[in-house]
Amino acid sequence: MLNKPVITDFYQKLSVWLTDVKKHEVTQIVELVEQAKVILSSAESIPEEKIKQFIENFKYDLHEFYLSNQEQAKHSIFLALLNESFWALLVKITDKSQVEWAELCEDFDHNGDYKEGDIIGFGKLTCVNCHHSLLISRLSQVSKCLHCNHDHFIRESLSP
Repeated sequence: MLNKPVITDFYQKLSVWLTDVKKHEVTQIVELVEQAKVILSSAESIPEEKIKQFIENFKYDLHEFYLSNQEQAKHSIFLALLNESFWALLVKITDKSQVEWAELCEDFDHNGDYKEGDIIGFGKLTCVNCHHSLLISRLSQVSKCLHCNHDHFIRESLSP
């Protein structure tokens, strides 16, 4: 059991902390209200037509920014890795037995054999030459083996 001085010390520290938090929160709320007053008084003096023009200009600028950076985004290694991470996460949370059933007809057509240029949705491909495995997490075209440059793979079933 804790002794009385330890409990008293704890409550004193808690009280000081709560007082400090309350003081800073009130200060921040007052500052926020003051900033809102300044913004509202400024906004009241701007004609509605100017506000509409500002919004349209802002939309235009955002669209131009998107268009100008779209080409860079296509070649961004960071965004490509982010995209692959996203698909890998979806694969982890997907019911793999359902995916297997969806891929079954396609797999029958290929008889489990895939070559460079074939399309595969999900699956684990193993190189016939070096046995390197590659997990395919989204619809993609089969490319040559990264390890031995071979173009023939066997699709293995996904583990649930």
